[in-house]
Amino acid sequence: MKRLMTTLIGLALASSLASVQAQEISVGGKDFTEQQILTSMTTQYLENLGYEVDSRVGMGSAVLRQAQENGQIDLYWEYTGTSLINYNDVTESLSPEETYQRVKELDAEKGLVWLEPSDANNTYALAMREDDAEERGIETLSNLAQAVNDGKPLTFAMNAEFYAREDGWRPLQQAYDFRVDRAQISRMDSGLVYQALRDGQVDVGLVFATDGRIPAFNFHVLKDDQNFFPAYALTPVVRQETLEEFPELEEQMNALSKLLNDETMAELNARVDVERETIEGVAQSFLEEHELL
Repeated sequence: MKRLMTTLIGLALASSLASVQAQEISVGGKDFTEQQILTSMTTQYLENLGYEVDSRVGMGSAVLRQAQENGQIDLYWEYTGTSLINYNDVTESLSPEETYQRVKELDAEKGLVWLEPSDANNTYALAMREDDAEERGIETLSNLAQAVNDGKPLTFAMNAEFYAREDGWRPLQQAYDFRVDRAQISRMDSGLVYQALRDGQVDVGLVFATDGRIPAFNFHVLKDDQNFFPAYALTPVVRQETLEEFPELEEQMNALSKLLNDETMAELNARVDVERETIEGVAQSFLEEHELL
């Protein structure tokens, strides 16, 4: 009888452990502020829903993608443009909706499911100081092109890569039908672009749309009204096998994705990079604000 009880207890413990292990989800993230915030946010969110989360933050982009394809990472936030261009070698110009549909189809063949994209699009953008943009009446890139063509003396700052790349500065001018003299352009490190624009050394600067310095420095991002820049919509991507095991994960992650947009991510990034709050604290307060904790 004693042996039977021991066996039953052992089976019960094994079943309990198997249940716990079955609930474990590995959440990955890349090695910059925005991704670290999202990894922490997702980890806290899923833990509160009852999952046991193995959080692996600070990974390189290619390494993280490979880890997911290999089954070492179940879930992480990826950018549509990164998958399209870097992982699937598609270089044709596509709208944001077309970009999402293309990567969704291509990555499905690799066992990866793209859930609902957020409204956060961490793509290239041109920005001006908010008061200057308002004074000049420049809201969009078409407005900017018109101002240049009207002879307005505007100066620009951008990194050397964007200035030289085949899908960068030169084709942007062609798409919007304007041309800026080289003497009006300063090439510098990306971080220095934000400082030069803030300090009034230039009028227009190349930025990344969800960078925390945009709200911190009161920049106005010019609307890309011809959709020149590739879409980099921030989207949760999960392994098909994981989703089959936890089908409720789709609805849960989509609910989180709906809360994110450019302004929100820029504010969260600024709280970490500018105001020096902790990543975990910023993620926690966001979840609490939206009653997800």
